[in-house]
Parts: sequence; structure tokens; C-alpha cells
Amino acid sequence: MKKIHIIGASGSGTTTLGKALSNSISTVHFDTDDYYWLHKFGEKREVKERKQILRKDLLTYDDWILSGSLCGWGDEFISYFDLVIFLWIPKNIRIERLQQREAQRYGKEILVGGSHFDQYNNFLEWASLYDEAGMEVRSKHSHEQWMSGLTCPLLRIEGDYTVHERVEIVLEYVQNLRMN
Repeated sequence: MKKIHIIGASGSGTTTLGKALSNSISTVHFDTDDYYWLHKFGEKREVKERKQILRKDLLTYDDWILSGSLCGWGDEFISYFDLVIFLWIPKNIRIERLQQREAQRYGKEILVGGSHFDQYNNFLEWASLYDEAGMEVRSKHSHEQWMSGLTCPLLRIEGDYTVHERVEIVLEYVQNLRMN
């Protein structure tokens, strides 16, 4: 597996697994947030520009791991993937992770009166929709629809595993694919 894409809900661990897996197999890691956002979590980059930058990076390397969702805006890259990994964890664990992450990122600014209070609450509201929402937002439903069109192998890792356990699951899966 030379080109791996990892998707899942915000807070499911796609970036964390991408980094850990890239360290484990000594390959480059990219994250879609770095292409999607002009200024992280503020101003979005134009679709045409994010595609150009991502294409350049993906074509520069023979092996890579790309974490994060590109459903809708980056569907033209589907043919690049040798393996797609879908991560899912229960909503309560995901939301707790996101709350902790945002508190570390912004501190007291997420509290009432803080400069990130509204952004924080809007983000958590959006993230909490993942399991129940339809195609109108990034959701499990939209990811399932997107994955149904894949021509490469799909590995589903569903449940609350440690990062180490997830890396081991991926490595074992890839090893089994090579043997078959």
C-alpha cells in the first residue's frame, strides 16, 4: 500500500493515526485541513487552489498518507488511493476528545465571553451531527455514500482503539493483502 487515505468524523483520530502510521512505515503524512483552510479553522481556501496544492504534493511522492475528509471537493483524487481507512468511534467519546482538544488549543477563550466561544459551540454542534445527519453536512451517511464508489480496498476500524492498536490493525491488514 503506497497511497493511503484515512477518513472519519472530526475527533475520530484520522490525523493522529495518519501521523503515527507515517512514523511507523517512514512515509510522508498530509492532512486535508492544511489544504482546506487558508487560515486554520477560519478562512477557507478556494477549491481550485486547494486541489492544485494537494495534487502537487501527492504527485511529488511515491508513498504517502493523507488524513481527513476531501469528500465533495477532492473526489478527483479517489483514483490515487491504494487503500482507504475509515475510522468510527462512539459519539460521546468523540465529542469528549474534541472538547479536550479545543480547550488545549484555545484555553479560556472557549468559555462564555471568550473570543472563540461562538466558534467552539458551533463546531461542537456541527461535530455532534455526524452520526445522524444526511448528505447536507460531513456525516457518516455522506462518508458511506462516498466509500461506496471506491475501487480500492477499504479498511473499517470501528470502536475505541488506542493509536498503537490502530496502527497494528492497519499493518496486519496490509500484510494480509500482500499475501493474498
